[in-house]
Amino acid sequence: MALMLRSSPSFINLNDTKSLKPVDDSPSSVSFAHHLKPSCRLRARNSSHDGQHSREKASVCDGRKDEKWERLHALVGGHSKKSNRVAVFVMLPLDAVSPGGSLNRPRALNASLMALKSAGVEGVMVDAWWGLVEKDGPLSYNWRPYAELVQMVQKHGLKLQVVVSFHQCGGNVGDSCSIPLPPWVLEEISKNPDIVYTDRSGRRNPEYISLGCDSLPVLRGRTPIQVYSDYMWSFRETFRDYLGGVIVEIQVGMGPCGELRYPSYPQTNGTWRYPGIGEFQCYDKYMRASLEASAEAIGKKEWGRSGPHDAGHYNQFPEETGFFRRDGTWNSEYGQFFLEWYSGMLLEHGDRVLAAAEGIFKGTGAKLSGKVAGIHWHYRTRSHAAELTAGYYNTRHRDGYLPIARMMGKRGVVLNFTCMEMKDWEQPDYANCSPEGLVRQVKMASKTAGTELAGENALERYDEGAFAQVLATSRSDAGNGLSAFTHLRMNKRLFEEGNWRNLVAFVKNMSEGGRNDKHSEYDSGHTKLYVGFINKRNTKSQEAALV
Repeated sequence: MALMLRSSPSFINLNDTKSLKPVDDSPSSVSFAHHLKPSCRLRARNSSHDGQHSREKASVCDGRKDEKWERLHALVGGHSKKSNRVAVFVMLPLDAVSPGGSLNRPRALNASLMALKSAGVEGVMVDAWWGLVEKDGPLSYNWRPYAELVQMVQKHGLKLQVVVSFHQCGGNVGDSCSIPLPPWVLEEISKNPDIVYTDRSGRRNPEYISLGCDSLPVLRGRTPIQVYSDYMWSFRETFRDYLGGVIVEIQVGMGPCGELRYPSYPQTNGTWRYPGIGEFQCYDKYMRASLEASAEAIGKKEWGRSGPHDAGHYNQFPEETGFFRRDGTWNSEYGQFFLEWYSGMLLEHGDRVLAAAEGIFKGTGAKLSGKVAGIHWHYRTRSHAAELTAGYYNTRHRDGYLPIARMMGKRGVVLNFTCMEMKDWEQPDYANCSPEGLVRQVKMASKTAGTELAGENALERYDEGAFAQVLATSRSDAGNGLSAFTHLRMNKRLFEEGNWRNLVAFVKNMSEGGRNDKHSEYDSGHTKLYVGFINKRNTKSQEAALV
C-alpha cells in the first residue's frame, strides 16, 4: 500500500518540479525561476571570507533592527497573553540534504510540506550540518540545498527552524544516517586526537570537538568558537533577508546531538546501553589541564590528577559504583569539587557559543534556542548518576537545571527540552526513571529563571497517548507552559492513516489550548487535504507519494 496525497485545485501543481531546482547548475550560485521570485533576495553560494570579519560586523544592527528583534522574539511562535496557542513544528529527516550537497527527494518533500501546512503545522525544522556545509575546506560554505529548502518552505507559507549542527550525525538514538564532521576537521583530529572528548580508558569520541579547547587555535589557526562564529556569520549573511520571516528560529548546537551535554552515553559499537550510568568525558589533555589548574587553585593538587577513580563503567548501575551509590563519593567534598568543575565547564562552553550567536543574530528577528537532553533514567536515585556524567549537576540535594536556564535566559535563548512525550509508568522499574518529574523540574527552573521553554519528543512516537502527554505538558496556569513544540519526525510512518489522524488532532488541540480533542475519520483540521491509502495500481499521475 502506498500513501497518496490528493489536493484541491487551489494547491500547487506537484508535477511542476522545475521551480524546485536552481536554474544554474554551477555550485557557485543559486537562481530562482521568475514565477517563483522570492519576496526578498537570497544569496546561497560556496563562499570564503576573512575569519576576522565577525569582529568587524558587530555594528550592522541599527536601532530599528534591535526593535524588530525584541518584538519578534516576544511574539513569534510563542504564548501571548491572550492565547494559549502552542505552535507545532515537525522535524525533517536527518538526511533532508544529501552527503553530495543536494536536497533529497525534493518532489516528495514538496508534497509532504503541503500536507503539513494543510494540517495546521506552523513549520518544519532542519539540521544545517557542519559536515556538509563546510565540507570543502575552512571558510568555504555551500548553502545551496538549504536555499532551495527555504524557498520551498516559503512557498507553502510555512516557517523554518534551523539547527546549526556542529556535531556528527551517527552513533546516537534515532540517528538514521551518517554525517561526520568536515573532512578537514577530521584531519586535524587525526593529528591531535586530544581535541575530541575522551573517556577514562582512552576512547576518543569524534562526535563533537572537546570544549576543553574552545579558546585554543586547534582548527588550522582558528579556535572552535571562532569556527562556529564564522559558520553562523556565513549563514546570517546568506539568509539575512529571510531571518525573522521564513526562518524564525536558530537552534545553536552545543554538543553531541546538538545538545548542551557531554557524550557520556555513546551507542557506537555498543559502548553504552540503556539504562547505563555512562562515563565522565574529561580525559583529553585540555580538560585534564583545566581540572589540574582548578584543583591547584583551591590547594588540592591531588584532586586534579584525574577524574573519579570509582565512577564505574558505561553500563553499570549507581549502586555498583563507589562514586554514585546512595552515600557515595558524589556527596563528599571531593565529589562536589569535581562535579562543580565538570558541570561548570559545560555551562561556560554553552555561554561562549550562545554569546557568539547572540552577537551575530541579534537584530535579525530570528529567535535563538538551545537544546538540553532529557536524561530521565536513574532520576529517582539520590545521585542522578546519568545526569552527572552528562554534565548536569542535578542531585537529590541540588537543582542542576536552574543554572542552565539562567545562562540561557540572560541571553534571551529559548530552552528546548526533550522527553515531553514520556510517562513514568511506561519506563522499566529497574531504571529508576521519572521523565514526568524531570520535565516538571525543568519547567519550574525555566519559570524561576524567566526563560522561555519549548519542547520536543525524545523518541519517535505517533500514538494518541504520547500526543496527549505533550498536550498536558504544554499547558500551564502558572506561566511556565511551552512556547512551541517540535515533533520528531517527518517520515513515512507519520503519514500512515492512524498516525496522521493523531497528528492533525494534536496540532488542532495545541492551537486551541487543548479545548477540543475530537476529530473526524480523516481530517480533524477540516482542511482541503485528504490522506488515505490507495493501491499502487490505482495511483494517478497527478498524485505524489509522501516522504
